[in-house]
Amino acid sequence: MQRVSIVIPNWNGAPRLAKLFEGLEQQSHAIQEIIVVDNGSTDDSAQVAAGAGASVIALGANTGFSHAVNRGIRAASSDWIAILNNDVWPEPDWLRNLMEAAVALGAWFATGKLLDAARRDRLDGAFDAICRGACAWRCGHGRPDSDLWNQPRDIRFAPFTAAIFRAELFERVGLLDEALESYLEDVDFGIRCSTGGFTGRYVPRAVAYHQGSATLGSWHPDTVRKIARNQLLLVAKHYPRGWILRYGWPIFIAQALWGLTALGHGRLLSYLQGKLEGLRSFRQSRGEFCDRFPAILEQSEGEIRELQKLTGFDLYWRLYFALT
Repeated sequence: MQRVSIVIPNWNGAPRLAKLFEGLEQQSHAIQEIIVVDNGSTDDSAQVAAGAGASVIALGANTGFSHAVNRGIRAASSDWIAILNNDVWPEPDWLRNLMEAAVALGAWFATGKLLDAARRDRLDGAFDAICRGACAWRCGHGRPDSDLWNQPRDIRFAPFTAAIFRAELFERVGLLDEALESYLEDVDFGIRCSTGGFTGRYVPRAVAYHQGSATLGSWHPDTVRKIARNQLLLVAKHYPRGWILRYGWPIFIAQALWGLTALGHGRLLSYLQGKLEGLRSFRQSRGEFCDRFPAILEQSEGEIRELQKLTGFDLYWRLYFALT
């Protein structure tokens, strides 16, 4: 049986951790070790984790999701590493179903179907995709669960909410980019995987339930600021030098529409702060362009368009595709 380490980044999530450990105890696939990386919690998270038999890495301060996950990956001793948010509850066969599919198909990573913990007939998400405008969609988010989401498929982007990875993959493409802190760091990782030729698998039989944005909330000012910043940093890191001529219009439309969405939630200032941070860091964040990236970008946007068409367009994506 394949050895698996579980890595859980955590900040003040003691009640959620306790529930997650209940789910991990019920897994039908053996777990080699559980590592909780605690980002300076002020509750009893460390005690809850230690009481459940997990190893605890106490960071002493909130250093961000990416840094916490990276510390856990470095400490893991297994050939496979499962990353789990503390607000996830996996069904008993979640890990076994992921492992069986990934090993049988030679996938480098795998993720399953995430259902909304509050409305289990609806998806929290399946896998990620990104458009030419550097905005990502958690495919299936908010959609009713249906046969469409029961079809296994190859994927490029696995949400780090609940997924498994070959430990070797992090040696090949690197760890999460800690400059991104939180949000879109998994999309950045997926871009590096796909441009390197490393693909994953969506395994709908592997079901978990996600509370979603349990730590800060989906439209918390810090959430909006970091997403707005990291959208620009994805452009800086991966888009070609002549991106303004090739992708300027879809980027402008995608970012403007996202700004209007933030405005509708009363978060325009956070959006503008994030964009300013992104512009300040843009030049120093420039990465080496991979000639595979444009085709990957086009294909990923095509996935968004097709899935939106099949499930009903969100207003954001309806306007984006109409204008681009």
